[in-house]
Amino acid sequence: MEIRIGIANTGRELSFETNDSAADVKKAVAAALDSAATHVSFTDAKGASFIVPTSGLAYVEIGTEESRRIGFVA
Repeated sequence: MEIRIGIANTGRELSFETNDSAADVKKAVAAALDSAATHVSFTDAKGASFIVPTSGLAYVEIGTEESRRIGFVA
């Protein structure tokens, strides 16, 4: 699934694919914000890690878990 994270005062967004479920991503972000943690971390499908400061979070967009269709749909 694709995750897009907007960071305050930055013109670009962080975008990556992850193997985590939408519920797991929501739970990690909510837990970091609720506990006033300084950062939240994510791991993409290739194993790279991203650490994002919670004070700079503008938005977190979580894509669908459906796979994309290939070919023509009638």
